[in-house]
Amino acid sequence: MRPARIGPLAVVVAVLAALLAGCTATDSRTSAATTSTGAAPASAGPLEPCPKQPARPARGSTTLPRLTFVCAGGGSLDLTRAPGVPTLVNLWGSWCAPCRDELPVLQKLADAAGDRVHVIGVISKDGLPQANSFAADAGVTFPSAVDGEGRLMAGVGINVLPYTYFLDAGGAVTYTQVGPVSSLAQLRTLVAEHLGVRL
Repeated sequence: MRPARIGPLAVVVAVLAALLAGCTATDSRTSAATTSTGAAPASAGPLEPCPKQPARPARGSTTLPRLTFVCAGGGSLDLTRAPGVPTLVNLWGSWCAPCRDELPVLQKLADAAGDRVHVIGVISKDGLPQANSFAADAGVTFPSAVDGEGRLMAGVGINVLPYTYFLDAGGAVTYTQVGPVSSLAQLRTLVAEHLGVRL
């Protein structure tokens, strides 16, 4: 008996099924969780390394939860330490639709601010491959730490994104932006009001 022939459509269906099987939320969180707990991140993505932080502890009436994350481009983000310069910490993920519009605005601020204000992302409840692809599509290169398990989201008591925390050089939270910013002008105004830096 002759073996059955497999048609081109069956091959395409089989390939698509194999590809889609790897896109579950569980798989995303598992790969990202490994990265957020200390394994070396993949460095092939577009995101820059996190800047070095001074050894001083973060101080202020309100600070972010005392967590440390590995950054997608190298280095680490240690929220127990003061950032040393005014800093925006933006929580984002590839599953967050408003983040797609907001991330390029944050990138423009990062480009304009240079070393006067740092912009650092926290990739939240997401896998690194998905986040790298999302960042590349949005034209984003600013440093981002990987929090695949959403420990920071849990620590600040949120379940939606984006959120942006404005930190002074000592690590105190001076303002929390709930939801996306819509323009560079809006972001410049917030930075001037809450961090005292005019860009």
